[in-house]
Amino acid sequence: MLAAEVSRAVAAAMSIASALGLTVDDAVVLQKSNRLAVRLLPCDVLARVATLAQQVAQFEVELAQRLAETESPVAALEPRVAARAYERDGFVVTLWTYYAPVTAGGVAPADYAKALARLHAGMRKLDVATLHFTDRVAEAQQLVASRDHTPALADADRGLLHSTLRRLRRTIADRGAAEQQLHGEPHPGNVLGTKNGPLFIDLETCCRGPVEFDLAHVPEEAARHYPDADQGLLGECRGLVLAMVAAWRWDAGDQFPNGRRAAREIVRTVRKGPPWPTLDVVMRRLAGP
Repeated sequence: MLAAEVSRAVAAAMSIASALGLTVDDAVVLQKSNRLAVRLLPCDVLARVATLAQQVAQFEVELAQRLAETESPVAALEPRVAARAYERDGFVVTLWTYYAPVTAGGVAPADYAKALARLHAGMRKLDVATLHFTDRVAEAQQLVASRDHTPALADADRGLLHSTLRRLRRTIADRGAAEQQLHGEPHPGNVLGTKNGPLFIDLETCCRGPVEFDLAHVPEEAARHYPDADQGLLGECRGLVLAMVAAWRWDAGDQFPNGRRAAREIVRTVRKGPPWPTLDVVMRRLAGP
């Protein structure tokens, strides 16, 4: 979200929550990328705010409700208001339970894997229309192919990402692995450590594909605890995910903090070839000296 939009987005969230009868005197921005995560106080509600053009908020709300019915480990919607997406001043706002962090060291790998397996089990019970993972790959391919959308991407890097996305998309699809509904991006940033155990957030990326596509987003230590994963397929999915994330970071409209620096590091990693590291390993390099 553009810096000029942040104050308006926060004001929209506060206004909507107040109109719904929640007490709101202050707001703290917890996360800022393509959408905002805002803690509203003193009602202690988490508001997720996106522009109208960048949201699939109603789908996410409905999916969260259905997963909650299967006792899947997902963050809960705010119970004091109607479960729906609210619009104001060009923004879409959804209201969620706020969970105070309880694990300073992050989610334990075994707990992470167990929670993801439970989420996958819950998703297998749902019949919802979602994109296929190859549709998401195609979106990344379109970014790489468009100089208007990725003007800063060098020709050599553009060619590398184009060939990597095309080759791994085809290789993974040709394996014919079993497929199901997936979270789509269950990386550590989308997992909350709570007193009730790990809970997944940001369900808007839900898609259909092999579970290894989801596992490619999680730390290697957690993936080792996931039962019966195909390690060869997982390795290919890790390379695919890296190339996809690189494409998103090169998007001229991307609002990810330090996005271009991340893009350059991911491209360097893709160029080195397999075995590819997990995304969290690459991102930790950016925090190093």
